[in-house]
Amino acid sequence: MKRFLTTGLLACALAGLAGCATTYPPAPATADNADYNYLIGPGDSVNIVVWRNPELSMSVAVRPDGKITAPLVEDLPAAGRDSTTLAREIEQALGKYIRDPVVTVIVGGFVGPYSQQIRVIGEAARPQTLPYRQKMSVLDVMIAVGGITDFADGNRATLMRTSEGNKQYSVRLKDLVKRGDVSANVELKPGDVLIIPQSWF
Repeated sequence: MKRFLTTGLLACALAGLAGCATTYPPAPATADNADYNYLIGPGDSVNIVVWRNPELSMSVAVRPDGKITAPLVEDLPAAGRDSTTLAREIEQALGKYIRDPVVTVIVGGFVGPYSQQIRVIGEAARPQTLPYRQKMSVLDVMIAVGGITDFADGNRATLMRTSEGNKQYSVRLKDLVKRGDVSANVELKPGDVLIIPQSWF
């Protein structure tokens, strides 16, 4: 019995993770992001327009701590808010100094909160973090990172979905990138992490 177990473990090791690794369900082809609303993140630029008060209107950067500073508005949290919410909060802050301020916020830069960025790790040509875009797909990400390396085991790649409690799905990157199989393309959700393992052979 002991010899049988040892032989089985050795065979498993020789076969590599491909035969003995945990398998995950295929990633859903589409992501239900119909209610997606862009949230401001550190690194974004925010253009504040105060109606009839051009001296208070200006473009400011969202600091690494997620806050902004503008005329009569100091250290106002901006990260994690949409443009409408931030505009109402600026109006509230300006209301102490001017009567009935009307504020419009226009966001630029589009880095987004860290929690919503797409991360690509492992055997990508250029592993990196990417801003999430609505309807963004794995193919879009592969183009941005320059594809997979020659050492990648692309069809064993996994997609970790932080919005679903770090649930993992399998994705077929080799079929998509090397063979042009568009059926392997899937949509992403904010915060997804694409993990590309190294081939054992």
